[in-house]
Parts: sequence; C-alpha cells; structure tokens
Amino acid sequence: MLATLSEDGLQAIQILDQTLLPAQAVIRRLTTLEDVAHAIRHMQVRGAPLIGATAAYGVALGLQAADIPAHDQRLADVLATLAATRPTAVNLHWALARMQQALMPLPVAQRAAAAWQAARAIAQEDAAANAAIGQHGLPLLADLAARRGRVQVMTHCNAGWLATVANGTALAPVYAAQQAGLAVHVWVSETRPRNQGWLTAWELQQAGIPHTLIADNAAGLLLMQGKVDLIIVGADRIAANGDTANKVGTYLKALAAAAHGIPFYVAAPRSTIDFACPTGADIPIEERAAAELDSPLGQDTAVANPAFDITPATLIDGIITDTGLHTAQHLRP
Repeated sequence: MLATLSEDGLQAIQILDQTLLPAQAVIRRLTTLEDVAHAIRHMQVRGAPLIGATAAYGVALGLQAADIPAHDQRLADVLATLAATRPTAVNLHWALARMQQALMPLPVAQRAAAAWQAARAIAQEDAAANAAIGQHGLPLLADLAARRGRVQVMTHCNAGWLATVANGTALAPVYAAQQAGLAVHVWVSETRPRNQGWLTAWELQQAGIPHTLIADNAAGLLLMQGKVDLIIVGADRIAANGDTANKVGTYLKALAAAAHGIPFYVAAPRSTIDFACPTGADIPIEERAAAELDSPLGQDTAVANPAFDITPATLIDGIITDTGLHTAQHLRP
C-alpha cells in the first residue's frame, strides 16, 4: 500500500507498516528522506516493486525541504542514501536510476515538483504492469481449472498487493482467476524467518480466496502427493540469463517441483529483470540480522540469515511479466 497526501503545503506519503501485520494494520506517515530510508531498510515496506516506488517518492521527499535546494549534490546524496538501504531488490536501483535521468537535465528550481510527477508515474506504471501480469498468468490457471475443476497454487513469501503498489505479482493471476470465477485454492508457505507468508494468508483472507498455511518444509510432501498443480513466486531480481533471486527457500521448492513434474513460474514486472547482471552468481545476496531468527540460544551461537536464494533458469518453466509469458532462458531487453 502506498498513498500520497498534502498537509501544510508539504507532500508526504502513507504506507501500511508490514512489520506489524497481520496482528495490526497501522498506517505510517513518512515526511522525510530519512523516514523512507528507515521504512525500506527495516522492511516496513517490502516487495521489490513497492520498494522501488517508495524509493522514488523518497527522492521527492528528499528534494522538497525548503531549506535544502535540489542542486546536484543534494540529489546525489538523496539517491545514495536510498540506494544503500537494500542490496538485492533491483527495482530499488531501477527506480532511482529513472529518477536521476528525469531530474538531472532539469533546472534546479524545477526538480522538486518534477520529482513528485516522476514518482507518481512509476507508481501508476507498477499498478498497471501488475494487472497485466495477472491477465498473462490467468490462462495457466484457467487451463488447469478446466481440466481438474479446481486449481491448486503454491506460493512462497508474499508477492501480493502488499508487495506492490497494486494487484501483486505472484498473486495477480490468483486474483484474476477469482474475478474470472475459477475455483482456486492457494497453499501458502509460511516463509521463515520473517514469516512473510503470513501476509499472503492475510491478503487471501481479506479477498475471500480459499487457502491453507503450511510450514515451509511441508511443501515437498504436498508436491510428492500431487496436491499442487503449479507454483508461482515473485522475484527481487532476475538476471539476464533467467536465474532468479527470491526469498530464501524458493530454490528448494523449485527443486522439489522439478522432481515431481510440477510447473514452476516466476511473476515479476519487466523492471525486475536486470539485463546488466549476467547470471544469478552476480546477484548480491542480502544477509539480514541474526536477531531476526529470534534464537533462544543467545549470542554464543553463530547465525547465518541470508534473505534470498537463487533459482537457476533451468528450473523455471516460465517468467510471467507485464508483456507476456516468457521462457526463462530467452529473455529479451
């Protein structure tokens, strides 16, 4: 969720604090560059598309302060501050590069207003792109529903409307299926250590879509038992060769899906594809704080907490983008 508002002549943005979901739905008002950087870094906003759009608005907030002119150095400082918040999600850096390209050629006096216009354009395009992902993914679900009466989808992490400006990525085809009247059920992987699958369950509950929350390690058994028709996940970065970074645990599901002949799809807007990144080996993997594992063993126990893993293109049956369904190994700029 992302919205703008204006008070006392200054713009601000509102976000739904995802660190408190599903227990509480709390709206945060962000008024400064530092507010936005904190929200991204501490995962009050999460999901690659939403991080990108939020960062774009962060640039606008960073340039609107009356006592700080939007000169070249200030713009560079704002961009650097936001770029340092999260390393893996390419939409963040894509959005910042686009803001820089839009603002640098302008006279200093025009940049503050233009930044809001550019950020709104990024947000609007994200909503439209994700709606298109839903329509391009719908035939996959419709075909299965026609043959089996009901389609069983498995997800990992959260790639619904909470992770985007609107519509979601991996959940967009599910929402499209519901609107088309298809019988759909979702197996929701809890996605430790931060349990972001709970957000998917919360979303589906709000939408009235049948779903079942499962422990991450139950996924292999369900796939073996034939209880899943296809897996759809989101992405934080897709390399030029189709290798995909997503929440840690995705790779294991892809391996199990391949072992049991279950189609595995990635859904993401084109802005998530990094054609400057040759392979998954070139994607930086963010290491989160050890405290996020909430270990009762104390500081004497070493903790590794990678936030993402890499699923090779060879395990991906297709990538659903806003331009259509693509073969992972044959992406084009």
